[in-house]
Amino acid sequence: MKIGTDGVLLGAWTPISNNPYSILDIGTGTGVIALMLAQRSHAEQIDALEIDENAYEQSVDNFENSPWSDRLFCYHAGLDEFIEEPEDEYDLIISNPPFYSEDYKSDNEQRALARFQEAMPFEDLIEAADLLLSENGVFSVIIPFKEERSFLALAKEYELYPFKITRVKGTPTSETKRTLLAFSRKEILDFVIDELIIETARHAYTPEYIELTKDFYLKF
Repeated sequence: MKIGTDGVLLGAWTPISNNPYSILDIGTGTGVIALMLAQRSHAEQIDALEIDENAYEQSVDNFENSPWSDRLFCYHAGLDEFIEEPEDEYDLIISNPPFYSEDYKSDNEQRALARFQEAMPFEDLIEAADLLLSENGVFSVIIPFKEERSFLALAKEYELYPFKITRVKGTPTSETKRTLLAFSRKEILDFVIDELIIETARHAYTPEYIELTKDFYLKF
């Protein structure tokens, strides 16, 4: 599985101003988001969750070969299994959830699983976040922009409220494709919703994207 722009964006963008002690990455894939949060934060406990066996094995290898191996642990389980007997609360829960995109078709079953929302319905994800999030915790996700309104409405039902929203466009003239959302248990009525453009032309990255992700790419 390749490292995608969505994961890099989420790992770099997610607010950590609450200085999380414990972090949970739901659907970690190759582990890149958990690794980015290990690099960015002083969290002592960084747990990751992955149901796909090949991805799980990749993430374990990546964790063990990283400078932060003593802080990272991956569970090979589905979200429903993981929340059956929750032992911990987390100060940061982060997820680049699998979703189905109408413009995405794949004959590769593994990649298709990673893209189909049926693998992790948004309501299950939000319910798990509500169950596992500490009182002052942050829940952070990246989703298709067209799902933003329904995701916000679902989160509100669980009394999870947005305090940071960034809408992402590939180029200045392209449609908004993704939304980055950060939630807390405290309702904030007045916060800034901003926009991030990734490129002005093919491989010509905007200064804003470079500034956000420069600590994670070897070169632009």
